[in-house]
Amino acid sequence: MRLIAAVAHALWTSFAMFWQILWPLILGFGISAAIQAVVSKEAIVRMLGDHRPKTLLRACGLGAASSSCSYAAVAIARSIFRKGADFTAAMTFQVASTNLVLELTIVMIVFLGWQFALAEVVGAAAMVTILAVLYRWFLSPQMVAEARTQADRGIAGRMEGHAAMHMAVPTGRGLLGRLWSPGGRTAIAHYFVMDWASVWLDVAGGLVIAGALAAWVPRTWWAQIFFVSHPVLARFWGPAIGPLIAVLTFVCSVGNIPLAAVLWNGGISFGGVIAFVFADLIILPILDIYRRYYGRRVMWFIFGTFYVAMAGAALLVEFLFQALGLIPAPGGAHAAAMPITFNYTTVLNLVFLVIAAALMQRFLTTGGPAMLRMMKAPPGAALHEPAPEHGHHGGM
Repeated sequence: MRLIAAVAHALWTSFAMFWQILWPLILGFGISAAIQAVVSKEAIVRMLGDHRPKTLLRACGLGAASSSCSYAAVAIARSIFRKGADFTAAMTFQVASTNLVLELTIVMIVFLGWQFALAEVVGAAAMVTILAVLYRWFLSPQMVAEARTQADRGIAGRMEGHAAMHMAVPTGRGLLGRLWSPGGRTAIAHYFVMDWASVWLDVAGGLVIAGALAAWVPRTWWAQIFFVSHPVLARFWGPAIGPLIAVLTFVCSVGNIPLAAVLWNGGISFGGVIAFVFADLIILPILDIYRRYYGRRVMWFIFGTFYVAMAGAALLVEFLFQALGLIPAPGGAHAAAMPITFNYTTVLNLVFLVIAAALMQRFLTTGGPAMLRMMKAPPGAALHEPAPEHGHHGGM
């Protein structure tokens, strides 16, 4: 009975977390779907042909407008690299696709507070800057050629179909006219559902792990791991161990945020939380995808440079926000089981569930299931039949 009670407590904690972030997730994915519906991947390739600061800034903007699924971001980065984008720009796009997207920001505010959301943006800019410097110093033309040769082999990873999707609404109308057209509404519905299909497993996994850790692991245990009794050491230790915890938990994308809240309540430093969230791009399954995409040597290069950039950027954020007095009091994250009552969260959840249902209905009636099957297949196996009401921009 005690075991059953413990499991039930952990599952309830997980569901309470999910209830808190449901409407932010729907809102974030909806806005992301609308942006993806008007930005084509061909346009992205044309704008990312070098690694000048202006180009990397553009890569950040385009990545922020893309999907938050780590696997999809990695697949899209390989896709645009194969089509001619610069390697550094492609990696920058990948970082922004998982760390600057709106849904991540909203969920961070709900779970951790606005200071963490601001730190994520500042830290992402610092991380891209550090990566650009490291790549300029250590990325040789031979390594880039090696990566391109391996990438052109087209070895499948995950979410390959997502990377190959082309559903941007044709130009020639105003922005609102394009989005509200039949093709625009269909594209938004398809991107919305497919983005959910990309991340639901990571979100569910993150919530379950976070619920179990919040319910079962005592704070004294976390305090020993994060050196809470040694504040100076903890400040440096957090950014160093944060990415390692992420690597071992296998959770990525938005699913990292509930677990980050548990770590913050457990005593990890402010910078440690930021480094942990950054590290969704170096978890073990994605490292294996890098190996298949770019080769073993480039995989280790990406891992090493990403780890240094993540830890370095997080440490900079730690000291900057400490100097500005922006670090909130420890242990204030909404990670514990919260009562579900009829409050503003419930009202917003119900409203956005209606919106999600409308998008799902359009997805189901405009060839969405067939597109979803293609998204999960390697590009070479994808069909080229346009979805109803999609015309020529509904293929892959």
